[in-house]
Amino acid sequence: MPLNRRTFLGTSAAAGAGAVIAGGAASPAQAHGRGHGGGHGRPPKRYSFTVMGTTDLHGNVFNWDYFTDAEFDDKDHNDVGLAKISTLVEEVRREKGRHNTLMIDAGDTIQGTQLSYYYAKIDPITAKRGPVHPMAQAMNAIGYDAAALGNHEFNYGIPVLRAFEEQCDFPLLGANALDARTLRPAFAPYVIRKLRTPHGRDVRVAVLGLTNPGIAIWDKANVGGKMVFPGLVEQAAKFVPRLRSMGADVVIVSAHSGTSGTSSYGDQLPHVENAAALVAEQVPGIDAILVGHAHQEIPEYFVENEETGKRVVLSEPLKWGQRLTLFDFDVVWEKGRWVVERAGSRVLNSNTVAEDPKITKLLADEHRKVVAYVNQVIGTSAAAMTTAEAAWKDEPIIDLINVVQTETVRAALAGGEYAELPVLSQASCFSRTARIPAGDVTIRDAAGLYPFENTLEARLLTGAQIRDYLEYSAKYYVRTAAGAPVDPAKLTNAENTPDYNYDAVSGLTYDIDIAQPVGSRIVNLAFEGKPVDPAARFVLAVNNYRASGGGNFPHVPGAKQLWANSEEIRNTIIAWVQAKGSVDSAEFASVDWRLTRDGVPVF
Repeated sequence: MPLNRRTFLGTSAAAGAGAVIAGGAASPAQAHGRGHGGGHGRPPKRYSFTVMGTTDLHGNVFNWDYFTDAEFDDKDHNDVGLAKISTLVEEVRREKGRHNTLMIDAGDTIQGTQLSYYYAKIDPITAKRGPVHPMAQAMNAIGYDAAALGNHEFNYGIPVLRAFEEQCDFPLLGANALDARTLRPAFAPYVIRKLRTPHGRDVRVAVLGLTNPGIAIWDKANVGGKMVFPGLVEQAAKFVPRLRSMGADVVIVSAHSGTSGTSSYGDQLPHVENAAALVAEQVPGIDAILVGHAHQEIPEYFVENEETGKRVVLSEPLKWGQRLTLFDFDVVWEKGRWVVERAGSRVLNSNTVAEDPKITKLLADEHRKVVAYVNQVIGTSAAAMTTAEAAWKDEPIIDLINVVQTETVRAALAGGEYAELPVLSQASCFSRTARIPAGDVTIRDAAGLYPFENTLEARLLTGAQIRDYLEYSAKYYVRTAAGAPVDPAKLTNAENTPDYNYDAVSGLTYDIDIAQPVGSRIVNLAFEGKPVDPAARFVLAVNNYRASGGGNFPHVPGAKQLWANSEEIRNTIIAWVQAKGSVDSAEFASVDWRLTRDGVPVF
């Protein structure tokens, strides 16, 4: 894949900004001026500007939940979407002066909603005379200056990503997304924007984009043999000095990487997944880092560089366009260059403003198409199924998730080394209000079973490890003595365990004795009617959240990965229902587990 050396010239998205260099060499016009400091009794020249940032937008343009077919809402009454962000951005530009602002993003842009899925799979942007991606349209209208690549940019394959890139009026940055053959950047590594000051000396602001090394694992099917992803610290150490030598006065890193210093892929790669704080600590010359990937809100966080002692400011706005980060910089002219005197950050909440009609009008047709799509009937169901009691009973609606996952993994392993091993599957009751109605089933009915963006993996575990896994899961239930009254409303969520961290496992049978203490609850664990051999090998169909350590379940994060898929599980469920045409729980439902007390069933 050739190095992308597109140079973005002309007017910046921030009006009044000058030429832009994307991954290229500095022009002679960018040479430093000299001798314009604050000497001879003159006050020093100062200038202030703001860099705004979003991350993990995940296909959210509107404040809309396509799975409930209603306005988005959560327990904290957050709002989502670029239409809300656009209003905040315009407010900041009015306050600061448009020419004193820049706008960037830290990745995970084109995956996550049915809006983004529709334009990748249903009416793909890769088609001849295909549509322009709604995220490109919205971000172009808002006037982004740059966006880093996120790992989910690769979910739909490189052709979709390249088509999206061509549709954007700003560069997609990835200094550590390298061509596998040449080991040169496959995307622009950086961009340099120039902000005009009242003092006749532009401030040169460099934005270096870094993405996540885990792409090599999570999207191996799409990037294997085509791209490689070295560590963030390694590539930042290479490019930051280069940017400084090219005349950058301010260096900002847009990093699709959290701050924790941890990895969810264990020792499968030598590079840290959440390395943003390590970059700040180990690479001199950085002024600020826009953090992404971790889906956390970090208004302002300082890390001291171990070599220079300089404090670097980091900020991560909450996902889906719920927050907008503002980096505020004060610079002073010293010895022929601008020097950062102060840098701080804060976040703005998108639920404080209305959607920008400029954005909602621009994409009204796309929105209507997707609403019609998610309400499309894809099959029928012989009976109604609901999750209302799935937190304490083995219900057919959870069996549906497990049968889809089991069949998907079995097909993926067919003909290979592990094809003959039994496949088990884990699933959670994500929502107690999900339902499949009797009669017509729509796309959003099927997708509502799986509200998260999880993808599917296959991991190799032993019978003993499966038992440990189930014991850990069973801590979800409140210990209840035999004969004591049982109130289902008070039976679950022990140890503050949320519903999504209780797993039911299909493919074997077992009882959970809730009269027993945590760690001693799994009884009668059997496979095909026989007690499970602790040394027996099983394949577990498991979501990537659990496989990467989510919920802190034992064994799975360190277990051998046999297969992984970048397709969201909810879309796999939709495709399964569509292919079947009809869903009959009598064909797949079974009671694999039950709650007991001293051997007596609770329900």
